[in-house]
Amino acid sequence: MLRIGCGAGFSGDRIEPAVVLLEKANLDYLVLECLAERTIALAQKRKVQDASRGYDPLLEKRMRLYLPLLKKNDTKLITNMGAANPIAAADKVIEIASELGIKIKVAAVTGDDVFDKINKEAIALETDEPLYKSGELISANAYLGADALLPALQSGADIIITGRVADPSLFVAPMVHQFGWDLNDYNLIGQATVIGHLMECAGQVTGGYFADPVKKQVQGMAQLGHPFVDIQANGDAMISKVEETGGVINLATAKEQLLYEVTNPYEYFTPDVIADFTKVQLQEIAKNCVLAKGGTGKTKPATLKVSVGYKAGFIGEGEISYAGANAFARAQLAGEILYERLHDDFPEMRIDYVGFNAIHRTTFGNVAAPYEVRLRVAAKASDAATAVRIGEEVEALYTNGPAGGGGARKYVNEVIGIVSVLIDRNSIQSSVTIHKS
Repeated sequence: MLRIGCGAGFSGDRIEPAVVLLEKANLDYLVLECLAERTIALAQKRKVQDASRGYDPLLEKRMRLYLPLLKKNDTKLITNMGAANPIAAADKVIEIASELGIKIKVAAVTGDDVFDKINKEAIALETDEPLYKSGELISANAYLGADALLPALQSGADIIITGRVADPSLFVAPMVHQFGWDLNDYNLIGQATVIGHLMECAGQVTGGYFADPVKKQVQGMAQLGHPFVDIQANGDAMISKVEETGGVINLATAKEQLLYEVTNPYEYFTPDVIADFTKVQLQEIAKNCVLAKGGTGKTKPATLKVSVGYKAGFIGEGEISYAGANAFARAQLAGEILYERLHDDFPEMRIDYVGFNAIHRTTFGNVAAPYEVRLRVAAKASDAATAVRIGEEVEALYTNGPAGGGGARKYVNEVIGIVSVLIDRNSIQSSVTIHKS
């Protein structure tokens, strides 16, 4: 049997659930899944500014807490916190381990950065236009699969740090390594991908993204536990959590996570397999314990997805609140004023009435006007100096009316856009670099 825990489901995830897993779950492997499309583009931007950076911002904070526990419990760590710079991330981990007096071996997996290999004439999947029309390209990272991680596992490394690897593959790799599975046994790899997909978002499968205080109550949300999975050599898997932690694992949470971000359950493409989720069987076999089996697959894609980051301009924003009698009417008047003053120069301007119709852009029928409302105005600009004007105009409403506006704020942020293309998987060569403390 193999036991894998997931201590993080995104870059900004809580730090302490992984500590609980390391202290109480008797793990073979801890996975930290901390990378998303925009996350790696931003990391590439940081790397350009400082070649010693480009890894996850929380790497150092996490490692200082986790390294002693990893060593004490003989648990191996797999993480994509290397982001745009796995080599620098490995160096940082070795530096921290040396400070703590811990002897470890770190394997950095590289090869996902394909910026010099992409064709700017390639058609973006989202826009059906050539890449070069998106804007100034700043990054291109291919989704590597489990095969890229196997040499690192075979090296006996205590910690494996990667860049862009498909989320389920972080879990598939240790299963293949532990059980000696054939990467061309697509039914086994399909089932392994099911397991990885159920686990990859950490607290989502334990009730975090599932919870609704009216329809789907979950207890202990402030101490939400993250999951671990026990995997048998035939691929059957039991997903659970540390007993005293908050949250819940049941058929409903597992089903929601199984279908999360899956547009076609018959053909779920990963670098390892085209998985079929339609035959998956879920069974609640005990409290907070769900058995998952039956995943299958067919072949593997000839191409890999590449996430391409580009400079998409700047967003200027301004916010101001109105409260009391006629709050919504005053907010609307403010919006009309701003539209008249700005629309000619910012045709893509967006005006939201937060608390009334900002998310769905409609009220779905007759809804009483709110007693308080926050006006938000945002617009895109090609440069920061132009984007500043949005917030300045909102702030000027203080004394230029309408009455009763307060709490104004203004922001300017550079926007990093993301599009995707496909690349021949045979054009990519991953490699492993070993670092020791």
